[in-house]
Amino acid sequence: MAATATRTLRNFVNGEYVEPTSGRYSDVVNPANGEVYAQAPISDEQDVDRAYAAASDAFAEWRDSTPAERQLALLRFADAIESRAEEFVNAEVENTGKPRALTASEEIPPMVDQIRFFAGAARMLEGRSAGEYMEGMTSIVRREPIGVCAQVAPWNYPMVMAVWKFAPAIAAGNTVVLKPSDTTPVSTLLLAEIAAEFLPAGVLNVVCGDRDTGRALVAHKTPSMVSITGSTRAGMQVAETAAHDLKRVHLELGGKAPVIVFDDADLADAAENIAIAGYFNAGQDCTAATRVLVGPRVADEFAEALAEQARGTHTGPPSDTEALYGPLNNANQLEHVGGMLGRLPDHARVLAGGSREGDRGYFWQPTVVAGLTQDDEASQQEIFGPVITVQPFTDEDEAVRWANGVEYGLASSVWTKDHGRAMRVSRRLDFGCVWVNCHIPLVAEMPHGGFKHSGYGKDLSVYGLEDYTRIKHVMHNIDF
Repeated sequence: MAATATRTLRNFVNGEYVEPTSGRYSDVVNPANGEVYAQAPISDEQDVDRAYAAASDAFAEWRDSTPAERQLALLRFADAIESRAEEFVNAEVENTGKPRALTASEEIPPMVDQIRFFAGAARMLEGRSAGEYMEGMTSIVRREPIGVCAQVAPWNYPMVMAVWKFAPAIAAGNTVVLKPSDTTPVSTLLLAEIAAEFLPAGVLNVVCGDRDTGRALVAHKTPSMVSITGSTRAGMQVAETAAHDLKRVHLELGGKAPVIVFDDADLADAAENIAIAGYFNAGQDCTAATRVLVGPRVADEFAEALAEQARGTHTGPPSDTEALYGPLNNANQLEHVGGMLGRLPDHARVLAGGSREGDRGYFWQPTVVAGLTQDDEASQQEIFGPVITVQPFTDEDEAVRWANGVEYGLASSVWTKDHGRAMRVSRRLDFGCVWVNCHIPLVAEMPHGGFKHSGYGKDLSVYGLEDYTRIKHVMHNIDF
């Protein structure tokens, strides 16, 4: 990493860029080439204090804004992102090394659509009842914003996950202090900069930093709610810290999505679509289709079909228009994926890939591993890389038992032509999302969130918006 940083980033607080009080910075590395391209602040408690002070001041005004005012601001913000899409693509490609064309087509439109959804949903929040439940008394149920929200976003989808965090919070009338990952701050800062053209100063603040910055953000007395998308370990730490102040917690954590392919499935279609859903974004997706459970009569055939898909898939730099995915996000993740493959048991068989791609950047070959058992590390733990594992099952009950037999409960899919079986299995799967004969489509109107060690709370949908509100009962004495 001999390259010199090209620029110095700053926090975005109270509607403007500000220097970190500590004067400390960390290197930001382009994962496509392994070179440093920027320096980002390592914010301390004073920086966090400043951001929370701005958010607290702004809340007094934003809380009292009408839903129509919040809607208009968010719609204008979404329009600005759409019109300046190339700037966001450039920032995200530098952040992540993702293919440029895919970033433009697969990330910009959903994030714009999701902001527009929450802009509209802001005008639909209401209490469920108003009436007389005691003689002479009228009860009203109010939905109100919670207050200042602390939010921590991950590095796998920096722009999109930032939108999932702040859009519902702001639509509901809250203000936000958001910390992006220390490896991917650039696009989040750009979002805050453009949002400031339409939102009052202090409504959306971005503080960069490391894990210590995140701890300071969560432990601070000001926020009434903490929301994180990240690892299960990080989520547990956030929940533990937040418990000291009884802050509300919203957790979207890891996953180990089972992909159950029954003998009667359309194998060619399933193999093609599972490969796309497993390798997209280098498998760095907590819903990725990377744990395949396949019926006994077609297990070997399907494993080979997946291997053939892997051999026809490739990774490459942002300019590669044929690449399905780019590099792993950082050196630590490259080491993690390599470690998981290096520790495979002797009974495992690598049918395709299995190695780093090249020696520049953090690229990993599309990989298929067969012969695993239910208790193997690669069957149980999140690899978070372009690695699809395959396990044969004997019958429907075993498929469901193995699918549910992990700590996670975020997403899953069922592949079969039997409608009754699809309905039975989707009911039995202990996951917050079940796809049937597809894997990974998301829409703004439907909730996204998991069970067990995948966390709690919902992103997207009206359910996600309601998570950023509190319920108040107001009773009027109408005979007074």
